[in-house]
Amino acid sequence: MKQLVNLSRGARWAVPAGAVVVVGGVLAGSMITVASAAPSLPQRTPAQLLAAVAGTTSTPPMSGTIVETSSLGLPSLPGTNSPTSLSSLLTGSHTIRLWYSDDTHFRVAVPQNMSETDLIRNGSNAWLWESTKNTVTHMAIPAAAASQNAKKASSAPPMTPQQAASQILAKVGPTTTVSSDTNVTVAGQAAYQLVLAPRSSQSLVGQIRIAIDGANNIPLRVQIFAKGAKTAAGQIGFTSILFVKPTAANFAFSPPAGAKVQQQSLGGGGKKPASASQANSAYVVGKDWLSVADLPQSVLSSMTGSQTTPNSGSGLSGDTSSIISALLKSATPVSGSWGKGRLVQTSLLSMLMTSNGRVLVGAVTPQVLYDAAGQPAPSPTSAAPAK
Repeated sequence: MKQLVNLSRGARWAVPAGAVVVVGGVLAGSMITVASAAPSLPQRTPAQLLAAVAGTTSTPPMSGTIVETSSLGLPSLPGTNSPTSLSSLLTGSHTIRLWYSDDTHFRVAVPQNMSETDLIRNGSNAWLWESTKNTVTHMAIPAAAASQNAKKASSAPPMTPQQAASQILAKVGPTTTVSSDTNVTVAGQAAYQLVLAPRSSQSLVGQIRIAIDGANNIPLRVQIFAKGAKTAAGQIGFTSILFVKPTAANFAFSPPAGAKVQQQSLGGGGKKPASASQANSAYVVGKDWLSVADLPQSVLSSMTGSQTTPNSGSGLSGDTSSIISALLKSATPVSGSWGKGRLVQTSLLSMLMTSNGRVLVGAVTPQVLYDAAGQPAPSPTSAAPAK
């Protein structure tokens, strides 16, 4: 039986650029297999589930496999062989292997076709190994930098269900309804299922489902559904998991023979001038589920420059530039009191490119973008950059 609870006014749900990053960058379209029969667990209310997750301040040691895939209903995009290209991120599937002992001892491996990328942290040392380039980046982590890196990681695109759920649950508020659904089995673990849904009819999000491990109170899977959809437009979740401390050998690393080793300091250099760092920044317009990202069109211009070689200075590969061009060609001409522009819409995302050089993106109906376009463009002093 579904239960409903309203959350306190002190918290706020926001789906500005965060929705674009989470959904477009790393979430899933194909369902991770679950058992057909609902497992038996002690009854918990939605409020109890929220409190249990919030009260779990440390992640237990574990190892497992995480699958991320994406299917956002975009128009046909040019094919690409690169697993890290925009096409792959928007429509592809990714597998991540994880070994976690504690915050200073973990390993994340991203296997690809005939290659692999590994990030290893072993105490005060960290390594990033890219097999295709046969390069290793070694980072010495000062104690003082640990807290700063943790803050940066909290706003980065999520690589695990725990990170995704943490970003979501930290921002729920009165514009969100929260309920509990039928228990599920994820990666062999019995799990509760928490369901978040926007109250506004102008949001394209139907609901977000978070599967919470019944024994350890940690999220095992996060799914996002467009309104009226029966299959997830985005998902990140474990396909296998073992709550056992990995052996120390998993965090020991020596550069392979012949690898080029680079040293990188995490000591933090000077900040870029505001004008340089804010020139291509995205800003949040609106709030809660109806928030959108507002960015200068120069960002898209740099993506679709005539030079499309990997080192052309456009910042993107030729594949990615072709994908952006395909998206722009699929746009529909629109106009209103706000002016003229082009609109790209899927079941979960809307993007408006105005003739005066603004790009607005959000998990909202086009009318929300039109309303935002009718407002003055945000300046660095009047709006906070999207995080």
